[in-house]
Amino acid sequence: MARVNDHYLKLRSSYLFSEIARRVRAFQDAHPDARLIRLGIGDVTRPLAPAVIKAMHAAVDEMARAETFKGYGPEAGYDFLVELIAKHDFGERGVTVSPDEIFVSDGGKSDSANIQEIFAPECVVAIIDPIYPVYLDSNVMAGRAGAARDDGRYDRVVYLPCTVENGFEPPLPERHVDLIYLCFPNNPTGAVLGRAALRRWVDWARREGAVLLYDAAYEAYIRDPEIPHSIYEIEGARGVAIEFRSFSKTAGFTGTRCAFTVVPKDLMGRDGAGQAVSLNALWFRRQSTKFNGAPYVVQRAAAAVYTDEGRREIRSAIDFYLENARIIREGLEAAGLRVYGGKNAPYIWVKTPPGLGSWDFFDRLLGQAHVVTTPGAGFGPSGEGYVRLTAFGRRAETEEAVERIKTRLAR
Repeated sequence: MARVNDHYLKLRSSYLFSEIARRVRAFQDAHPDARLIRLGIGDVTRPLAPAVIKAMHAAVDEMARAETFKGYGPEAGYDFLVELIAKHDFGERGVTVSPDEIFVSDGGKSDSANIQEIFAPECVVAIIDPIYPVYLDSNVMAGRAGAARDDGRYDRVVYLPCTVENGFEPPLPERHVDLIYLCFPNNPTGAVLGRAALRRWVDWARREGAVLLYDAAYEAYIRDPEIPHSIYEIEGARGVAIEFRSFSKTAGFTGTRCAFTVVPKDLMGRDGAGQAVSLNALWFRRQSTKFNGAPYVVQRAAAAVYTDEGRREIRSAIDFYLENARIIREGLEAAGLRVYGGKNAPYIWVKTPPGLGSWDFFDRLLGQAHVVTTPGAGFGPSGEGYVRLTAFGRRAETEEAVERIKTRLAR
């Protein structure tokens, strides 16, 4: 028999969302008449914007004509899209990002998992806790995390707790690390980082020679004008940070699949001899070897997001989800629960009632209110004692879910 990658055996027994799906299936099998409302997995429910659909139809028609048919495209993305990204996502905020520093892909999840491939196995990784599981799991698979401990942590990973006591703001590491995963607006807590906090991270990374892996997938939900949308708004960040962006939650592309990663040419790593190596060049080499590029039709759809019509429609959809977040936040507060997030992010972080762990409260919400949430413990040890709700549901179902929780789980 072929030898397996033993590092996979160090992963926790089930991926978080797979375990949620298993429990939901078991509940539905036992209670077939129960009507569930799903506010757990962060999947959007509103249709693609009309401008996006129009662009997709036009691109499909192009693929039907010999003179406009497209085969393999550029691995890093078509010029028409990367130029719009550089202009609108960064240039309009006074940030300089060149098109050849932008790499279009099929999703932020795959990019944030795959980026670790360009770094050495011995690199020390730090993650904020709680956090999106893919950052940790991809490093476990690569052998960078070490052995699993009894407390749910891995012995080679540096954990940076984000708790109510520190305002959900990660502390700087107390030791040297090479790679730090940051996600703001944060999944799962809904927290954001201000300019001063981001500057501390950039300054620290410059001193330590570390790389910040900055996931800004939810930046479009920021409404506070004082909160940066990109880490590159901070002076010096181009020399220390890689930024991930996604059209999934910005424009509803969860099923359409399009994202991009920015790797500045200023950003360097080092080889075994200590010589500087361009991370931009390494990521291009990785993508051109293992990825054939996002589909032309999808990239045309993404480009439509930047039209005047598309921007209005996308803004309207995000406003809709933020209103859902307000409904959930205020409704659960009225029910006597402690609630965080949901103001500049689509996630609401809810403290469990006294005596209940994350999975306990998940089961109670499922069993009594027939509402699906996400247990905070699945995002890391510091997530124990919380559940996450998302604002991506339909309005009527969101309102009904809040009323069910208020009436069926009232203190």
